Amino acid sequence: MRLTHWLLRTVLLLSLAVAGLHLDGEAAVAQAPQPPAEAQTQVAPAQPSQTQPVPAQTTPAEPPLANSALDQALKDIDKAKSQLASLQDRVKQNADNDDALVELAGQADELGRGVIATSVSLRPRFDQIKSRLAELGEPPKDGQPPEAQIVTEERNALTSERSQINAVTGDAENLSIAITKLSNVITATRRQLFTATLFRRTEISLSVFDDASSAFVREASEFSQTFSSWITFVWKFKSLSLFAAIFLSLATALILLSGGYRLFGQYLRRDVNIEEPSYISRLSFAFWSTLIRTASLDALLVTSLIFLDGFNVLRSDITPVIGALFGSIGLVYFVGRFVNAVFAPNDPSWRLVRLSNLGARSVGYCLIAMAVVNALDYLFGAIGEAMGSPLVLTVVRSLLAALIIGIILIAVSFGKPMLAKNGDPDAPGRHWPRGMAILLRVFGAGLILAALSGYVGLARFVATQLIITSAIVVTTYIGLLLGKAVSRQDNFADTFLGRFLETRFKLGPVAIDQAGLVVGLLIYAVALLTGIPLILLLWGFHVQDLQLLAYRLFTEVRLGGISISLLGIFTGILLFAGGYLATRWVQKWLDSNVMARSHVDLGVRNSVKTGIGYLGVGVAAIFGISAAGIDLSNLALVASALSVGIGFGLQNIVSNFVSGLILLVERPFKVGDHVVSGTAEGIVKRISVRATEIETFRKQSIIVPNSELINGLVGNWTHRNKLGRSEIPVSVSYEADPRRVMDILLELTAAVPLILRNPEPHVEFLRFGPYSLDFELRFFLADMGDGLTVRNDLRIEILRRFKAEGIEIPLPQSDLTIHRQANADAEKVLVQKPDEPEEQAPAEDEGKVIETVEDERPVRQLRSKTADGKLKG
Repeated sequence: MRLTHWLLRTVLLLSLAVAGLHLDGEAAVAQAPQPPAEAQTQVAPAQPSQTQPVPAQTTPAEPPLANSALDQALKDIDKAKSQLASLQDRVKQNADNDDALVELAGQADELGRGVIATSVSLRPRFDQIKSRLAELGEPPKDGQPPEAQIVTEERNALTSERSQINAVTGDAENLSIAITKLSNVITATRRQLFTATLFRRTEISLSVFDDASSAFVREASEFSQTFSSWITFVWKFKSLSLFAAIFLSLATALILLSGGYRLFGQYLRRDVNIEEPSYISRLSFAFWSTLIRTASLDALLVTSLIFLDGFNVLRSDITPVIGALFGSIGLVYFVGRFVNAVFAPNDPSWRLVRLSNLGARSVGYCLIAMAVVNALDYLFGAIGEAMGSPLVLTVVRSLLAALIIGIILIAVSFGKPMLAKNGDPDAPGRHWPRGMAILLRVFGAGLILAALSGYVGLARFVATQLIITSAIVVTTYIGLLLGKAVSRQDNFADTFLGRFLETRFKLGPVAIDQAGLVVGLLIYAVALLTGIPLILLLWGFHVQDLQLLAYRLFTEVRLGGISISLLGIFTGILLFAGGYLATRWVQKWLDSNVMARSHVDLGVRNSVKTGIGYLGVGVAAIFGISAAGIDLSNLALVASALSVGIGFGLQNIVSNFVSGLILLVERPFKVGDHVVSGTAEGIVKRISVRATEIETFRKQSIIVPNSELINGLVGNWTHRNKLGRSEIPVSVSYEADPRRVMDILLELTAAVPLILRNPEPHVEFLRFGPYSLDFELRFFLADMGDGLTVRNDLRIEILRRFKAEGIEIPLPQSDLTIHRQANADAEKVLVQKPDEPEEQAPAEDEGKVIETVEDERPVRQLRSKTADGKLKG
């Protein structure tokens, strides 16, 4: 029956899909969705065609090319119509053949893409015609001067060609709609066929078992003869090919297995030295050991089948049997690895579920037994199909498999596998939770009742999903848990891979934590990309369905009227990343190998690096956008919308951007210059297109928008060079000799090598101060950056020399005179300026105390003067 055939094929595809291959690999490659030859021809309309152009459609610009493209499009549309009619007839003829419907669905999808490509190929010519007609304008109206005859002929020819293109495009759209409807019909037919097969009822009686037993004896005898004849033939005539195929298969499996152990060897074996492994370690072992070891065995089985078939060792009647045998082995091995990884019957410290030792072994053995039953049913079904066994034998075989699995489920539900309350895995276990036990009994009884009622296909389908799908779902869930645990903060550093990355690349805690997030996402992807396709295969999807789904997902995702290609977007991102890295490399190479060796100014180097950076990023962005399939002409809409935004709120950003470009080109100041702008003064550290970074002498970074530097006043101490003048003000007492002071200052400057001799240092006699003679020492330095050190050293030398010469540096002075009355109830304060004569106290004020406070810098002294004129300090 069809359901048994479908189940057998599904189980085989499960094991093959783990390695990313299937038995019909060459056919699948040949049937893989790809643009048809007609569509590929239409993509390049610039190639000349052998079709003779129609004179009525000839235009002054490229007449043979335009007509040949249109004629080819007409031929492609006619051919597509005939192919669509053929597909419709074949769908009706194969309405009960699911494999044929899958193939027809792929052909319909390929035909639809070809029709769309044909329509798209005419769009450039249509745009040319539209633009040319706009240039020619409307024909002259009545009463207007007539136009040239050649213009009228060109307009008429273009209008006619445009009408034909519109007609072809309309036919293509109608044809595309019809193809879409046919695809929907195929999908609906397959769904109905699956439902009908699943719920088909067969009468179960004793006569059925009698017929099945006799058919089984006859089939076993025929298969024994067939297999013996094949073995004899291979041993006599194909022994060398057999050994070559086996050798190549083993070599391929060993390469894959060694690579897996090299990358994931830490997670493929349990460390017996760890008494209490961590949660991440248990999850890692369960996921990677199940996935990698199963994939390695499946790679051996698949490559063996491919090499055996490639060396012509297999016959057409033996190939499906060998394939079913390999699929059964892969299925049982996968369930065995799953049981060993999750239940860990012999190592309770690595167990992921709370089961006792006895419970883990009993549940694991039951799962393996059910997997063996399914595998044997699948293998016997392949043998029966190859031998042409009657339907009754398939029904009885599936009935027995469903009954055995149902009995196993009911028996398991009465066990005591749960871990004891004291946590001792060797202690007797406890019963299942009530809900779990009831669920197992319901499923077991349901399988038995469905099989005995005649719904053998439904029972076998449910039994298969209970074993294989559950194992795949649990394995995928373990992978998701592992990804979540690895990506959790501070967890990745404790793993083997985290410690390796930390030691090998000297990564810090933050980098290790970010690497853990990336690794967690990769584990998510591996778990989902492995589990979801396998589950879809088990639930009725074919490999061709998955190929078509993946092709549409990566090449054409429609969001409303927008078509997005994930593959194109990924390619665009890679191109942009490559262009960005290449730009950074060119910047670094020019700066360190060209400009540094040429002793180019630091500001020029910064401007060149910045310009190359923006140019390279812009070019990389253009290439990335083009590779992503985004039409750059559509960006005109974005530009127009952006201009509106600029008018409302982005004018400052654009102003700063343009100002940054002006600063980089005009270079009124450069990196390393000492500038003064408003309240900001310091050294320019970085010039970008939006703002400039200025570092003050207190190491504070000030970000100044470029528009302020362009529109405001900016002082640049090192604009053309670092030469600059520095001053030191000096004040001496009135008793000092001005000439001697000037000579001493010039003598001291002559002893400083950093002070330039041309321009010559000089001393200015500025003014007669209120209490000092004021001078200013002026000198020039080759580098303004040395000014602070030079001025500091000169001040020390000036002070030391003045002390040695006896030249006094006066301090600012002020006298404060306070007059107090003898009685405490009244006092009068009089402040007398230094240059005014002191007031004499009245004669009647005898007994008053007059105090004079002289304020000197930096020391204050308090002096008191009595009435008789004597000072007390």
